[in-house]
Formats: sequence, C-alpha cells, structure tokens
Amino acid sequence: MSDNYQRIEGHPDLAKDANVPGVVINRNKSAYEKAVRRANDVKAKQQQEEEQRDQIRNATREINTLKSEMHEIKNLLQQLVDK
Repeated sequence: MSDNYQRIEGHPDLAKDANVPGVVINRNKSAYEKAVRRANDVKAKQQQEEEQRDQIRNATREINTLKSEMHEIKNLLQQLVDK
C-alpha cells in the first residue's frame, strides 16, 4: 500500500487518502469492476426501455395519421355518393 493511504481497521479493502481528508477508497478491484458492470447494465436497460417507448410513440403517431387519412377518405367517398 502506498504511503499516501492508511488502512482502515476492520476493513481490509478500504483505505483513507492522507492527501485528501474525508476520502475513503475501496481498493477491491473486483468489487469495483462488478459495480461498474452493474451500472452499465442499468444504463443499457434504461436506454432499451427509452427506445421501446420511442417505438410505441412512433407507432401511435402512425396509427393516428392512418385514422385521420381514413376519415378523409370516408368523407370524400361520402361526398361522391351524395352527388
């Protein structure tokens, strides 16, 4: 362990940085990597959910556009029949 770090009693993976008061460093690399993977998984899941919501919004817009166009066609046909 570097001279800048002081071990924390009872916590072998934690150390205090002597140069920065109040900072505790977790020196367990595998725990850090696991936390990074977890954070990346959460971010990927959120992005996927956002993409799904966008797809649903786009599909809803397309459906509404089709409905509107169908109403226009129906009105035009009704006008032709009435003549």
